[in-house]
This record gives sequence, structure tokens and C-alpha cells, in this order.
Amino acid sequence: MLLNKRKIFAGVLSLVMIGTMISGCSANNSVSNGSTEKLSGSITLYTSQPEEDIQKLVEKFNEKQPDITVNVFRSGTEEVVSKVQAEKQANAMQADVLLVADAVTFESLKADDILASYESPELDGISSEFYDAEHTYTGTKVISTGIMVNTDMVKEPVTSFSDLTREDLKGNTIIPSPLYSGAAAYNLSVLTRTDGLGWDYFQKLKDNGVTVDKGNGTVQKAITGGQKAAGMIVDYMALRSKAEGAPVDFVYPEEGSLIVTEPVGIVKNCANEEQAKAFVDFILSEDGQKATAEIGYTPIKEGVEAPEGFKTVSEIKNLTQSMDTLVQNRETDKEKFSQMFN
Repeated sequence: MLLNKRKIFAGVLSLVMIGTMISGCSANNSVSNGSTEKLSGSITLYTSQPEEDIQKLVEKFNEKQPDITVNVFRSGTEEVVSKVQAEKQANAMQADVLLVADAVTFESLKADDILASYESPELDGISSEFYDAEHTYTGTKVISTGIMVNTDMVKEPVTSFSDLTREDLKGNTIIPSPLYSGAAAYNLSVLTRTDGLGWDYFQKLKDNGVTVDKGNGTVQKAITGGQKAAGMIVDYMALRSKAEGAPVDFVYPEEGSLIVTEPVGIVKNCANEEQAKAFVDFILSEDGQKATAEIGYTPIKEGVEAPEGFKTVSEIKNLTQSMDTLVQNRETDKEKFSQMFN
């Protein structure tokens, strides 16, 4: 099924109109095991995944479940979360499934009692570090943030995050905004607590004339187009541009990379429980993980091959901090960043 913006928003609008007429899917926070049977109906998916990628994923899902229509609302993680929280406050939740940047985001949603507990039967091969112990969310892929460089513009090799503060790159670097991108918000909280970087690093970036723009897509366009020489970006965007022939490369930084897993979760008391479970099960299944690799991401399920040019999760030095620290400090970190760069 090929989605387009008109259909996406028309589908969401129609569900908004009938939302109050649909009964909740569950009387409590837990939903039962999914089914492999053919189902019909629809779900509403809120996601931060790039539009082209989510279209491809839905098409693969519809090969297995052709009679389930997937209506998609797509925006940056921070906007998606704001929409979900506003709908919860108004008692007018429209989403059935959430697929957004990182576990920290889902921990906040879990704390707000927005997520149902669902233990998918497709968890085999997925490390327990990548899903919530209470099964309110599960990682779907491995996305690593590193550095993208325009090889026509950068002559001295860039090997680390610290290199973005070099004099020869002054006024010629770009990073995504943690006020828009969930992955960037995660990166901010980790990097500011990493020895040798910290808040001093972001001050040095500012002093060196870094541009802060919306999401990773704006970073990709600026560097492939030659407006900027280097910047922070997620792996798949840089490697796709390179595969398409752009004069760019992707660097896994010496300090380590920042991994997010774009988890998926079912909304508590959603309108379409069985269809939502079928969608989650598909993403986590071997077929769904092969589709993830075909779209251009590192699969999170062991035994499914990663795309060419990508490191596997075992090959990546993962920069991270404790989940509690990241959850507790996310909003204050974003506020401090906003004050620093405004």
C-alpha cells in the first residue's frame, strides 16, 4: 500500500472524528498475546520515522495483513510526544501504536501511564537490554549517531566528535536540534555527561559557529548540498547519501557512537488492540527485521544481516549513561541547551 500525505492525514482526521464513538481496547494496562491470523480494520500510527521509510514498512506489513489500513501521523519525536500528551490530557487519544526515537522517550510515556504492556511472541533473538522489562516498549532497530563529512570540503580527516570544534571547520558544521529531534535530545544528555566532552563541548561548538537546525534530515541536506562541511547525524542518512553517489562519508567517532533503537509500543486503551499487536509482532518478526534491513537500518534481531556499510551493534562502541539519569535530566538539559544557543 503506497501512502501519501493526503491519505495519511485524511486517515488520521477520520479517526479523530469518530474517536469518541469507539470503545477502548483494554480495561487495564496489559494486553494479551498477539495472533498470526488475518485481520481487518485499521490502526493509527504516530512515528518520527522518515516518511519514505514508514511507507515501505507499511507496504511490507500489508503483504502479511492486507486488510489492515495503517493511518500515519509523522513528525519529529518531540512534536509527536507533545501531540500524544495533549490528546491524553483531553481524553481524546487517537494513536494505537507509537514508533519514535529512543527508550528515554518511552520511559517518559510509560511514567505518564500512556503505554500498554504487551509481550510480543517475536522477542526471540532480541537482547533484553533493548526492551522494557514490563514490556511497554521494544526496540526495533539500531540507529547510531556519528559524523557525516563532505569529502570535497574536508581535507583533514575527521575522526571524533571533538574534531567538529576545529578551526578549519569554523562556521561550517551543523547539528540537529534536541528541541525537535528525540535522537538529538538523547545525544545531548549523553554527550554532556561524557568525560572529555560535557557542556564545555557544546559551548565550543557554539563558539565555532555551529548551525543548529531541525532534525537529521536538515543535516543530511546541508552536507550533501555543500552548504556545510560536517555535522552530527544518524548513520543511515549519511550512508544512504554515500550509496547514492554524494561526496560524503560517515564516521564512527573515536569517543564512541550514540545508539537509539526507535522503540515501538501500544497505547493503553487504544481503539484497535488486535490490529496494533499484529503490527508490533510484524516489526519484531524475522520478516519484519529483514524488511528493516532492506529499508536501510541495522536490525535489532540477532541473525538478520545488516545492510552493506553498516556496523553491527556488537561492532559499535556505545556511548551511553544510566536510563534513570537520562530520563530525569532530559527536560532540564533541553532547557539549558535552548538558553545556550538562543
